[in-house]
Amino acid sequence: MTELDDFRAQTRAWLEANCPPEMRKPMKSEKDICWGGRDFTFQSDAQREWLEVMGERGWTVPDWPSEYGGGGLSAEEAKILKQEMKALGCRVPLTSFGISMLGPALLAFGSEEQKQRFLPPIARGEIRWCQGYSEPGAGSDLAGLSTKAEDRGDHYLVNGQKVWTSYADEADWIFCLVRTSTESKHGGISFLLFDMASEGVSTKPIKLISGYSPFCETFFDDVKVPKDQLVHEENKGWTVAKYLLGHEREMISGMGLGGGKGSSLLSEALGEVDDPLLATDLARFDVDALAFQAMSEAFIDQLKAGEAHPALPSMMKYAGTELNKRRHELVMALGGSDALEWESDRSKEGARARDWLRTKANSIEGGTSEIQLGIVAKHILQLPGA
Repeated sequence: MTELDDFRAQTRAWLEANCPPEMRKPMKSEKDICWGGRDFTFQSDAQREWLEVMGERGWTVPDWPSEYGGGGLSAEEAKILKQEMKALGCRVPLTSFGISMLGPALLAFGSEEQKQRFLPPIARGEIRWCQGYSEPGAGSDLAGLSTKAEDRGDHYLVNGQKVWTSYADEADWIFCLVRTSTESKHGGISFLLFDMASEGVSTKPIKLISGYSPFCETFFDDVKVPKDQLVHEENKGWTVAKYLLGHEREMISGMGLGGGKGSSLLSEALGEVDDPLLATDLARFDVDALAFQAMSEAFIDQLKAGEAHPALPSMMKYAGTELNKRRHELVMALGGSDALEWESDRSKEGARARDWLRTKANSIEGGTSEIQLGIVAKHILQLPGA
């Protein structure tokens, strides 16, 4: 056996011995997701146990350095771990913006003190983060943000408003873009970290058409932020912001993989479809989903090796979100009029319809589809005039 074969066998044996049976069953709803954080309520002892054993091993962030709470695995080993978890049906032990977005940015730009302070708690699921980027007047033109941070000696005084702040009302901390200078649009932005329990921070949920409220308005009124919570350098936060956006778009592109629900709509619908045109659409979707899965695996390999084109996350984000929207359109088509039920036990409180409506935001969040296509046209296809 090669070293990787040996690692695979040991990983499979460990997962079989340590993953609770309950954590090998498909998630029934978003409530089954483990977000972690100081106020998180575990759905079961098994969910808590699974997070703890994976966190102790560093396998919530397997490819992070072990000194920062990670597993210290190579890219090949981390890929094997993912494959073996999928083969056994193991749930992801922790879903976290700290893992998918902030962590990579801190590894690249944070001070050693910041890495030691924040990364291990992120890996253990002790801090839940939200993202303070978009503002009422700065969405697609993110660099037009106006939330202000004044230098007050040993701290910044932050005033302003953010919008579409996902789960801000449940987050412990926020990574936030603020304006520290007006001399340059992009050059006057800084990247701050601060506790959502700080005096002067308040949130207000935004109710969506689906009836759910994952997004919030977030307000800052004279919020004091210690200077040591500035990431990178003052007025150079745009560099950090762009790097983090690449990882955010990578995360959002994962919607195209079905969120762990499987990609084959045709096989799930066998025996239920008597419309040949709908069956053709399902088969076409399955082919595209398999192609996207292969493209996604190649992209992740390139990203981990530092060889991915800087614009590839935009291409993946666009392709993944469009595929996810198609998936839910087909789910609605399969359900017929039953799929339109809004409130009933049979429909799980209108799960299909609400999820379908929620996907309409996929082409906006993380950068609109138009913005992503512009980036691809300019930086990958190098089209004239783009």
